[in-house]
Amino acid sequence: MRKALSIIFGIIVLVGAILLAQYLINNKKKPKPKFDKIVKTVFVNEVKNKEIPIVITASGNLTAKSRIELFAEVQGVLKPSSKEFKPGASYTKGEKIININSDEFYANLQSQKSNFYNSVTAIMPDIRLDYPDEFQKWQNYLTSFNINKTISKLPVMDTDKGNYFISGRGINTAYYNVKNLEVKLGKYNLRAPFNGILTEALVTPGSLVRVGQKLGEFIDPSSYEMEVSVNAEFANLLHVGNTVLLNNLEKTNSYTGKVVRINGKVDATSQTIKAFIEVSHQDLKEGTYLEANLTARSEKNAIEISRKLLVNDQQLFVVRDSILDIIDVKPVYFTADKAVITGVENGTLMLAKPTPGAYQGMLVKIYDDKK
Repeated sequence: MRKALSIIFGIIVLVGAILLAQYLINNKKKPKPKFDKIVKTVFVNEVKNKEIPIVITASGNLTAKSRIELFAEVQGVLKPSSKEFKPGASYTKGEKIININSDEFYANLQSQKSNFYNSVTAIMPDIRLDYPDEFQKWQNYLTSFNINKTISKLPVMDTDKGNYFISGRGINTAYYNVKNLEVKLGKYNLRAPFNGILTEALVTPGSLVRVGQKLGEFIDPSSYEMEVSVNAEFANLLHVGNTVLLNNLEKTNSYTGKVVRINGKVDATSQTIKAFIEVSHQDLKEGTYLEANLTARSEKNAIEISRKLLVNDQQLFVVRDSILDIIDVKPVYFTADKAVITGVENGTLMLAKPTPGAYQGMLVKIYDDKK
């Protein structure tokens, strides 16, 4: 009985060993698992070369084309006028802006006019005797003399002897003294040289105004200029009269201006040249910060792309038969986020968006928006 059990147990062990060996042999020959290769999908654009305008971007603040700083040339107390002397007050051409009390000065002027009139009257008998031909014109001059009006120009003597006589009696000196005072009297009233508004007021009625004191600023709000600095390499491309597109920082408003002046000197430090742009618009104010886009020239057979697509600013990724390749290009002009390049053939498929981890020889799949 024991012998029979031992034989049966031996047979079971042998069969088990054979099955285990067969299992191990089958597992050894099992093929290795296969993994699908990941192929990135890329966006591409077909290159179409065309003429690209080179636009130079610059920025600056607006200043009024017509602006004056108001200074006092005489001394006196500032008098109230029909309009308050405050920022924002508008004046038409010829309207009085500043009125300084001139009572004392006016009285002195009238005194000098009276002395001048007396001096002319005193020489009339001598003119009648020595220069009878000149008497009538001097008589007419005295008759038309009005102390409350600006004095007229002196009559001209027909002979040198007569001129010497008039000069010797101090008539010319007295005349020009009066004219000088008349001119100075006009400086007690400052009138608007053009239609505009007051942007700064530094005095108030009742204040004592001194000679040389700044009173305020006056501008014409209808026309402005903007000074911009342009790289010297584009100096020969700028021309007076070029149209310029201006816009605010938010790009919500745009205006059209033109180049009116170009400085002939290059800044030695920054190697830039200054250009002046004139612009007019009712919404603009002095001091407004604007960006200017100056069209300098056009580049033929070129394309404009994002700077992010360039590799080392001189190479570009293209797709050839589902394989990424890299080609050399020639940069023509750079802006903050764009680049104008040449050297890419028409029909070339270039990347439209940057692809992370891209490398030459990389297998890619072109995105099809139809699918």
